[in-house]
Amino acid sequence: APGPTAPTSKGLELLFATNVLGPFLLTNLLLDTIKASAPARIVTVSSFMHHKGTVNTKFLTGEEWPANCSQAYNSSKLMNVVFTIELARRLQGTGVAVNCLNPGVVKTNIMRHFHWAVRLLFNICGIFMKSAEEGAVSTLYCAVSKEVEGITGKYFDSDCSLALPSDRAQDPGVAHKLWDTLEQLTGLGNSRAE
Repeated sequence: APGPTAPTSKGLELLFATNVLGPFLLTNLLLDTIKASAPARIVTVSSFMHHKGTVNTKFLTGEEWPANCSQAYNSSKLMNVVFTIELARRLQGTGVAVNCLNPGVVKTNIMRHFHWAVRLLFNICGIFMKSAEEGAVSTLYCAVSKEVEGITGKYFDSDCSLALPSDRAQDPGVAHKLWDTLEQLTGLGNSRAE
C-alpha cells in the first residue's frame, strides 16, 4: 500500500486527497440536498493534533511535501477545521449547522505508515486509548444530540464539550485561500464559473 505522501492517479497527494479534498468535494456535491433537508447537520472529524498543523495548500498537490507523516496528518486535520468554520460561515441562515470535533486518541491502524518503533509504542499505549466505539461518541453527539441543535461553526472536544480550535483555524484569510484552492483542485470552481 502506498504511504501517505504518495500521488493519486490525478497527481494529488494521497493523504490530503483522502482527508481534505474528498470530504470537501462530497460535502459540496451534497450541499443542495442538505440545505433542502434543513434543519440539518454536517460534522467533520478532525483531531486535537490540528493545533500542530499548518495550512500549506502546496501539500494538497504534492508541490511541497510535509516533513513527515505527523506533519501531514496534523496539517490535514487543521485544514478540516478551517474548512468547517468557513462552511459554517457560508451556510449561516440556511438551517444547516456545521461543526467539527476531536474524537480523542482512538486505537486504530492510523500509525501503519510510521516507523516500527513508533507503531510498537502506539500498540503498547493502546490499553489507555479509546476503542473505535468510544471514539465515535463525540461524532454522534455532534450529529444527533439535542444539546448541539442550532450550534454551528464550533469545535468539540472528545468529551463532547466546546473547545477553542487553534488561532490558525480561525483566520478568515487562511480560510478563503484554502477554500479557493479546494474549489480549484476539485473542479467546483470551474462549474460555478460557467
